[in-house]
Amino acid sequence: MLSDVMEDYLKAIYSLQMEHGPPVSTSAIAEYLGKTPPTVTSMVGKLEDRGLLEREKYKGVELTEEGETVALEVLRHHRLLEAYLTEHLDYSWSEVHEEADALEHHISEEFERRVAAALGDPEVDPHGDPIPSADLTPPNSSGLSTLSDHTVGDVIVVCRVSDRDPEELEYLSEAGVVPGTTIEIIDVAPFGMVTVRVADSEREQSLPESVARTIRVREPDESCEDEGVSTA
Repeated sequence: MLSDVMEDYLKAIYSLQMEHGPPVSTSAIAEYLGKTPPTVTSMVGKLEDRGLLEREKYKGVELTEEGETVALEVLRHHRLLEAYLTEHLDYSWSEVHEEADALEHHISEEFERRVAAALGDPEVDPHGDPIPSADLTPPNSSGLSTLSDHTVGDVIVVCRVSDRDPEELEYLSEAGVVPGTTIEIIDVAPFGMVTVRVADSEREQSLPESVARTIRVREPDESCEDEGVSTA
């Protein structure tokens, strides 16, 4: 049996691999999880001993097939729980990440099956993240761009937002910048603010560049469905 902490590490490494590609450095894992580098190095050694990742000195780590399967199962639990909490228990999308983090390690496969059935086997969670299939096939990555990659005049559709910062999610919700929303970039300030117009309301909202970097978008004639990068 793996500990909750071990599963958290595997999920984090998978997320970083999908975002930046392997190998993943210990410093990147430490920053992602809020751990010290020595703590990460120790855990990486334990996961390597269990055959869940491979480590290349001075370069970083990469999940083995077994390690990726564990990560995908935890991600499936997490994203299904976020969807269930939002749709059936009236949680806001800014509240569900921590709850799902606490529960994801402890649900049975039968519970997972029933949650998925109750939700109608959804493909994405409330933040637009793809939910791994029941057979744990990895979501394909189509390399969606980020909002910060675009310039004034671009019209784009929001696909995904990061679920890691509740205050940021509340702000985006109030601004109407949610998955499925079409936005137009009105201004990009030299000091790091991106101003967008939300199509449905014609409201203009200014977003810090740090937030714009976490918002995944697509062109209006493209699809969000194949994007596999994780922020959970």
